[in-house]
Amino acid sequence: MTASSVRPQALVTGATGGMGGAIVRELARTHDVIAVGRSADALSELAAQTGATPWILDITDAEGLAARTAELTRLDVLVHGAAIAAVHTTETATPEDWERQFAINVFAPAELTRQVLPLLRESQGTVVFIGSGAGTRPVPGHAIYTASKHALRGFADVLRIDEQRHRVRVVTLAPGQTDTGMLRTQSAEMGTPYEPERYIKPSSVAATVRFLVDAFPDVHLTDIAVRPRVEIARL
Repeated sequence: MTASSVRPQALVTGATGGMGGAIVRELARTHDVIAVGRSADALSELAAQTGATPWILDITDAEGLAARTAELTRLDVLVHGAAIAAVHTTETATPEDWERQFAINVFAPAELTRQVLPLLRESQGTVVFIGSGAGTRPVPGHAIYTASKHALRGFADVLRIDEQRHRVRVVTLAPGQTDTGMLRTQSAEMGTPYEPERYIKPSSVAATVRFLVDAFPDVHLTDIAVRPRVEIARL
């Protein structure tokens, strides 16, 4: 294989979730994809479908993650898809609740980005943070999740400024309500009906990631909101 025919490489966290899996399937058409998740069975199935390389990892394990990223010699695309969204109000949230959600939603993406930043600079790569409408507006009953998504967007904004001299592209992609297991669990916790026909399809989010990755080299897409076709006011 010649240098010109080598496929670009992408790394996707949260690969066993609804959005993460769809993103892996989409990018695998053109990229060598590393799919990161905690479920060995789900990753094995995804790898069989797509040819992706499975990394069975807890992304909050900085040392374990560093051992794997040290194996990389190239990285063109990094998609931060892993997140949790347990329902907590200020009254009910404990310090442990805050630390758990921030560890997965903010601290782990920041550390993984730091670990692979030299490779992204070399490739002038693209970093996609899967944010949320909660990154720009309050979501009742989700004090920690809202705060974490605001923090993630703030981190992405600073990263974009700091890395522009290296031509690394950084985008926050913020989907609204998407038909995933996470939203189904949230709806059950809050006692609200689950109406998948009203929500965004994970494949539509994945197609938007494709649009970002394939953007013309002279542009920098920064903040993309993907909302349900008919807006749902409760989030």
